[in-house]
Amino acid sequence: MLTDSHNHTCHFSPDAKTTIDELIMTASSLCIPRVAITEHYELDNPDPEDDIGIFDLDSYLNTFGEWKKKCPAGLELLMGIEFGYRKDIASRLDDIADSYPFDTVILSNHMFYDRDVYYNRDIVYSLPVKERQKIYIGRMAEMADRMNGYDIIAHYDYINKYNPDVSESVMYDGSPKEFDDLFEVIISKEKALEINTSCYAARKTAGDRNILPDENLIRRYLDMGGRLVSIGSDSHTKEALSQHFKEVSEYLKFCGIKEVVYFSKRRPYTEGL
Repeated sequence: MLTDSHNHTCHFSPDAKTTIDELIMTASSLCIPRVAITEHYELDNPDPEDDIGIFDLDSYLNTFGEWKKKCPAGLELLMGIEFGYRKDIASRLDDIADSYPFDTVILSNHMFYDRDVYYNRDIVYSLPVKERQKIYIGRMAEMADRMNGYDIIAHYDYINKYNPDVSESVMYDGSPKEFDDLFEVIISKEKALEINTSCYAARKTAGDRNILPDENLIRRYLDMGGRLVSIGSDSHTKEALSQHFKEVSEYLKFCGIKEVVYFSKRRPYTEGL
């Protein structure tokens, strides 16, 4: 099994249901070698309906030390965090990333018109697919450029996660300039592009291959010189841990990716697919 680089627990992420004991037990039963805990950190969250915010980072650091002691041989926990981006807090997030001994820092854009996509679905999905995608991927390119204290750019297809129209997917041809801008930045900064299997799980329908990452998108990233790709389940329940890793890994090999990376002490390490 591969390292799962994106996961949440109920102890610090309010939208998660997994306890650390459940996560450790599930990871051990699946023979997963490493699991990164990347708790949500939404500084100054502007969405009134969303209870995800910040937590005490020193408490997290101390608690994580106790969690690591619970792990059996063969399982390593990596201490991470998932920052929710907004332009006005970018420098503050960079400072936090530099101030704590994280193994991995994930940078995410959950917002569309200053509300989480989940709470803004009526507006998001009333827009033509190309228009919404250009706005969203353009913002991802902006955040990748503006910030430096991160390792992984998460779920570029989050914009489609709650789409009621299952025929629509996030495709490279929908916003090629914006994707090229995003890829150019993360390649130059040696950051990783995440393939998030929760987006796959949310969209899965039997025999519908276009719910997997767009082949043109993956090949364009490789053609531009991209080499760092991470894989994460974004699990919020124990059942979702490493969900669909086998299918997605096989598909990534088909697209030309031979290895993925995980981060430990903010340095990338490779695993063959």
